Amino acid sequence: MNNRKPVTLHRLREMHAAGEKIAMLTCYDATFAGVLDAAGVDSLLVGDSLGNVLQGRSSTLAVSIEDMAYHTECVVRGNKTAWVMADLPFGSYQGSAEDAMRNAVLLMQQGAHMVKLEGGGWTAPIVRFLVDRGVPVCAHLGFTPQSVHALGGYRVQGRDEAAARIVHRQAEELAAAGAELLVLEMVPAAFARDLTKTLPIPTVGIGAGSGCSGQVLVLHDMLGLSSGEPLRFVRNFMDGSDGIEAAVRKYVADVKGGRFPDDALHAF
Repeated sequence: MNNRKPVTLHRLREMHAAGEKIAMLTCYDATFAGVLDAAGVDSLLVGDSLGNVLQGRSSTLAVSIEDMAYHTECVVRGNKTAWVMADLPFGSYQGSAEDAMRNAVLLMQQGAHMVKLEGGGWTAPIVRFLVDRGVPVCAHLGFTPQSVHALGGYRVQGRDEAAARIVHRQAEELAAAGAELLVLEMVPAAFARDLTKTLPIPTVGIGAGSGCSGQVLVLHDMLGLSSGEPLRFVRNFMDGSDGIEAAVRKYVADVKGGRFPDDALHAF
């Protein structure tokens, strides 16, 4: 039975201030939302990764705002206490701040507590526009899946000093614009650790090492359900677990205990 109080933005800030790691997983339906919430996951990300793991697509680019609204609504129905974050999909915020606001409203009307958008530089004014109008925002830097073709495929970002400086500057701009969280994906662990120390907001890593303020994985990946060779930063938590909820509890415990990720195994 889940007796914890609802995870709020204030609670996430408290966790960050206290050095408690944030455990996040993607989620796309009501049943899994209930399981993840009961297992102690702090935040459920309704990710546009549903394009890959639910729709069988090779990228997230075809996922629509209607897809995101539907799956957000499903997750919210199954959740009781976790913080729910929903992705703004490709094309839903790139045109204008007004587009971003209209589509953020759709997701929040379905029960999302926060929206996430990808990229830096040009996104800072959009983040400010949303935050000023009462929409909590999570930013996303490093490897940004919606830009997979522009980035030349699934490649680690910020490896050289010039690239790292750009990411660092963009992160500071996004925090100054009012972003409350920052996902860092596929960046070197040493860089992510240094950046996390300088930012006033929590970072949530995926392939960014153990120095981030929290971790996120795609649910299907951490349950060993992904096809093909798993990415370096993925760990199958079903190994040695006697069920899905036990695997999720192990993930939460290992994130919070600093045992996952292991930089020697899961980082760049």
